Amino acid sequence: MPREFRYKRRVEFYETDQAGIVHFSWFYRYMEEAEHAMWREAGMSIASTEFHVGWPRVAASFEFFKPLRFEDEFEVRLRIEEISDKTIRYSCELMKDDAKLAAGTMKTACVTRAPGVPMKSTAIPADIAARLSVFKKED
Repeated sequence: MPREFRYKRRVEFYETDQAGIVHFSWFYRYMEEAEHAMWREAGMSIASTEFHVGWPRVAASFEFFKPLRFEDEFEVRLRIEEISDKTIRYSCELMKDDAKLAAGTMKTACVTRAPGVPMKSTAIPADIAARLSVFKKED
């Protein structure tokens, strides 16, 4: 069982649509906020200049089960399903109380990041993989 990272949040008014529920695009932002918080928990920043790498998203999806509304408190439960040589695949669930509101996945690629140089996939630095491994699904 992977170690689950939990990130709590409250819905802000500007995140809702005309029907008074959270617009679907915000679920992706919530997942990304939790990812960044997970990296901080592991003692790093996803935007660190130390490693000269970036993390573009190569795939993302969500299934929606129940709505979120203004001022609802909820939790994003994020796990790393797989760390390969060059990618990280996350899964998440958004929960309110004991109800699953949505489930999603996101895959990021590790790429070189330098001014004036085109992005190119590269191996995930060993230190990053090691620090994130505490959130990785056990094989």
